[in-house]
Amino acid sequence: MGGTPGVRPSKARLPPAYAAAVRRSVRVTLAGTAGFYLFLYGFDSAVAATYALFAAVAMAGLSHIPGTGRQRAATLLPVVPACWILITIGTYLSVRTWSAVLGMLVVGFVLTFMAVGGPRPAGAAPGLQLMYILPSFPPYVPESLGERLVGATVGLALLILAEAFLLPDRAPRVPYRELAARAADRAGRCADELAAAPYTLGDTALRSAREVSGGLRSSRVPEAERPAGPGVRARALAHTGLATRTLLGRLTSLPRLSGDPGVGRAGPEVLLAVRDTSLETASLLRGRDAVAESGDARSRLQEARQALAAGAEPDASAAALRRHAAVLEVADATLAMSMAAEIAVRGRAAPAAAPGRFWYARMRAPQLWWRRLSGHAGQRSVFFQNAVRIALALAAARTIAGLDTLPHGFWMLLATLTLTRTTARETRSTVRVALTGTLVGALVVAAFLALVGTDTTVYAAALPPLMLVAFTLGPVKGVGWAQAMFTMVIALVFAQLAPATWRLAEFRLLDVIAGSAVGAVFGLLAWPRGAHDELRRSVATMLRSAAETVVATTAELATGGARAPVPTAPGHRSLQHALIMAEAAYAQYRSEPKELNAPPDDARDWQAALMSGHHTLWGADRLLVPPEPAVVPPLPQEPAEAVTRIGDRVAAGMLLVSARLDPSGDTPGAPVALGARAFSDFDAEPPGAPRPYYAAVEWLDSLMADVERITDGHK
Repeated sequence: MGGTPGVRPSKARLPPAYAAAVRRSVRVTLAGTAGFYLFLYGFDSAVAATYALFAAVAMAGLSHIPGTGRQRAATLLPVVPACWILITIGTYLSVRTWSAVLGMLVVGFVLTFMAVGGPRPAGAAPGLQLMYILPSFPPYVPESLGERLVGATVGLALLILAEAFLLPDRAPRVPYRELAARAADRAGRCADELAAAPYTLGDTALRSAREVSGGLRSSRVPEAERPAGPGVRARALAHTGLATRTLLGRLTSLPRLSGDPGVGRAGPEVLLAVRDTSLETASLLRGRDAVAESGDARSRLQEARQALAAGAEPDASAAALRRHAAVLEVADATLAMSMAAEIAVRGRAAPAAAPGRFWYARMRAPQLWWRRLSGHAGQRSVFFQNAVRIALALAAARTIAGLDTLPHGFWMLLATLTLTRTTARETRSTVRVALTGTLVGALVVAAFLALVGTDTTVYAAALPPLMLVAFTLGPVKGVGWAQAMFTMVIALVFAQLAPATWRLAEFRLLDVIAGSAVGAVFGLLAWPRGAHDELRRSVATMLRSAAETVVATTAELATGGARAPVPTAPGHRSLQHALIMAEAAYAQYRSEPKELNAPPDDARDWQAALMSGHHTLWGADRLLVPPEPAVVPPLPQEPAEAVTRIGDRVAAGMLLVSARLDPSGDTPGAPVALGARAFSDFDAEPPGAPRPYYAAVEWLDSLMADVERITDGHK
């Protein structure tokens, strides 16, 4: 009957976005309506029914917790007691408008600021906001608190069960640990190839290394899999990914040996130890702990690295000494990757772990949370900016709703919460589409209510299929469809709770207009350009701090002297803080639509800017921090002058890029021309240059390469 013999006809499949939306829609619809109908028609409790429905809708429809169903269920378990607290606080503070507003200001800030904890706390925050908003309106009925808590608990329990067991995700995401393991495995293969003649990587190996390295970039990793939390394991896993990317970059740019005997056999031996350590790290990340229990490969690498650092052949050429220094950098990146992976898997530091680089490994969770929170408690943090913006907008909306006694005033706050964006331009665009969708939904609802009247049976029958459609189309089609469909959903809900007329649609439209107006005002007044300007400013600050570290490090190498007693290089703390702020701004920037937050010609490689900050920290610590000798021997005069000159050139390049990036500067956004590389005169290196000189210039060369990548789109 038609068709090609032997070929099975393909089945039509939904696009992935629709398939995921359908699964989530089924979960929230079943959880929400089951609790709603149970309490409303089974126990005749409108209060418990309302909270059961809105708890499920808030945490699955309004919130955007990333991950699979089981991952979301695990996230929702600790959310249940948080919802109890918020409902209780909202119930007792609703006695007066001023107390409800004050509570809204504090709760709004705290819940939004919790986004510093990673994608999951950030995704749960909007739903938790609704758990405070819902009970914070009159009438003041504290005696109904028990019904509210029971309803919310049942709704959340049904949602957790649905997320965990109903319609599991068909295509699980690749965990970040596996991505890091693949990259470590590729690094081992590259090191094996480099250890054999002719000591270079082929084109296939280069492409593969760059591909797996790029796969670790946060922009290419699903949000649920990004190691963005403040805990030891999350920090160490992020550190593992960064160290692995650094290792792959060092391997792909390793200078060719070309048969020069200056490095001797130590170079290939180190690369073979790098291979073994990388493969051991990949096994550890994949859970094969028995293979990597003893850490033998890392111990051999440490011994080979120390042997290589102890000396090169006295008649070694400049090219051999450059490769000597480059192989040392490869070894250091491998050791950092291995140690970070061990902390990520086992949750503890190895005895030999560098306390400066792995400062977090011996801290408890409360200390790490405090460092994360205190580090972002300032107006330069985009997390702080977003928390202030949302808190002020919600407090203003609650004030207006309380003073004007708007009917269904919590709809106004819901509109403010869902329509306020991080940029004024994005807020205006969102509000325009949302108002159009709300108007269309209100017209449909008004006609439907006028036609059906008070027959709740029709509303009860129509609610589940309407919710299925609403929570399927809304996330895929956008905010206009979401507002139109949600307007119809809540109209059918409230038509069952109390007799309703077509004016219910009118109230809904007025509340959305008022709420969106408040959101637009605060989007305009509070940091209206979102994360784009803040990203430029924070990266500029980071580059200035990096330049200071470069100058201080090269000066200390040139002049020598006793090492600082602290286990970090000069400027480590200030550069680390500046790097944290830049990474937070970059994360916010990635979450905003590009066409709304940046000019179309913004082609800078922001990832390269962040990498340059990490490279500055790691290189400076490696050159100046123990277990190297306690005293830095001074360089001879000509090498000292040369390394100082090259360091100044790299720092000048960083400062030039910083000045062009800073939006408060004289020429923000202007093209940057760095000119020749820092080592255009490298072939004329000073005579008698010792090994520390080559280690320093190899580090500086990689820094200049990072800085040049930032400006590639503007040359």
